[in-house]
Amino acid sequence: MSAEIDEAFLDLPLRVLADAALSRARELGAEHADLRVERIRDQHLSLRDGRLDGTSDREDLGFAVRVVHDGTWGFASDVALTPDAAARVAERAIEVAQVSRPLSTERVVLADEPVHGDVRWASAYEVDPFTVPDEDKVSLLADWSAGLLAHDVVAHAEASAHSVKENKFYADLAGTTTTQQRVRVHVQVEATGVDKESGRFETMRTLAPPVGRGWEHVTGTTYDWAGELDQLPGHLGEKLGAPSVEGGTYDLVIDPSNLFLTIHESIGHATELDRALGYEANYAGTSFATFDKLGSLAYGSPVMTVTGDRTAEHGLASIGYDDEGVAGQQWDIVRDGVLVGYQLDRAMARRKDLGRSNGCAFADSAGHVPLQRMANVSLQPAAEGPSTEELISRVDRGIYIVGDKSWSIDMQRYNFQFTGQRFFRIDHGRLAGQLRDVAYQATTTEFWGSLEAVGGPQTYVLGGAFNCGKGQPGQVAAVSHGCPSTLYRGVRILNTQSEAGR
Repeated sequence: MSAEIDEAFLDLPLRVLADAALSRARELGAEHADLRVERIRDQHLSLRDGRLDGTSDREDLGFAVRVVHDGTWGFASDVALTPDAAARVAERAIEVAQVSRPLSTERVVLADEPVHGDVRWASAYEVDPFTVPDEDKVSLLADWSAGLLAHDVVAHAEASAHSVKENKFYADLAGTTTTQQRVRVHVQVEATGVDKESGRFETMRTLAPPVGRGWEHVTGTTYDWAGELDQLPGHLGEKLGAPSVEGGTYDLVIDPSNLFLTIHESIGHATELDRALGYEANYAGTSFATFDKLGSLAYGSPVMTVTGDRTAEHGLASIGYDDEGVAGQQWDIVRDGVLVGYQLDRAMARRKDLGRSNGCAFADSAGHVPLQRMANVSLQPAAEGPSTEELISRVDRGIYIVGDKSWSIDMQRYNFQFTGQRFFRIDHGRLAGQLRDVAYQATTTEFWGSLEAVGGPQTYVLGGAFNCGKGQPGQVAAVSHGCPSTLYRGVRILNTQSEAGR
């Protein structure tokens, strides 16, 4: 269910600030102006070996005014929520645009967007994590840690809970006014085991993804925490005694708990239009998927269809309206293996005459200007697709990869390698024990081109991360990536210990 927006946020002088800022921007000749008020509550608890190891609990509240004046962006922000401050911030934003105008090489023009009136939206959750006493959260994580530490194979246990509540109010000169609330949680537990003879250690982490839900995700029925925690020590013990992989070429079956990160890095970032145009390059480079390839680039095999989605239920990047007043949408990025779309904000959409923005503008605080940010980018399952077990049964010599871990990708989002939490050898269609020291390496188009089959809806999982970084000064956004289990043929596998010279 969707929750009600906090009355404490609604009681702020939101419309008074908007009237003061927007009327002043209009008086000063702004072609576009918007005001955004944000309140962000962020809490992080961490335990080591069942004892509280660190805690932070902060709230960030402020507002920003962004304008287009004489074809140039201007931006300013403040924390004093008064009409006089709002008018002054609008004046500063205009001044920034005027100072920047001689440096601008192209005029800023925004793609048209329907006026949405005065609307509200809240994400779907049941239990606000900030209403749950801290001692209850710590007690639950401590109990889970104690259960792991009771096993001889577990030398250390770490547990953490990260909760965020985000409120936004937006108003612009066109007449759109949005008031929104999003809640998200990420809880994880990791066990460490040590081989006493060699001194080698291994870790094993829960696979539960971060979600756009409330605390019910931790204590309710949306995830089988008890089942996974029961299995974790056994998986860890097997990994400690597993043989090291022999490098070479293997067929792979990849679980959604691993593949979401590969989607994020090789598709999500590569299909941000500002990155593909070279407009964004500071943080992590541009993209091989340049605009001239739209409609023709064979991104992957014909079974590959990838969507961008700002509306997925419980998605970390799901919104009602973005930070430019654009309604959330779903669209195709890759269809039948071919690049057919990008992620857009209003300026990028107009720059290349792509029509309406698909709602990808986002700022992580009132003190930051909105950037074009990633939607929930997801690989779609096959309607009548196979189970994970059926995919494994098609492989004679291969590896089944579960859970994410380290990764590396180049500045064009093209050459990459990824590791995982656990790796199972596949021998003639059956799992035959764990391996270790595994990394898969490919180029983006090679990898997705080797995709032979996608699983059915029963294998689909919405994974994701809280910490997608972009821009300078850096901003952080939460984003989900859904995918089914998948089968790839002939992927290069590295032995990470050999590659490290050990």
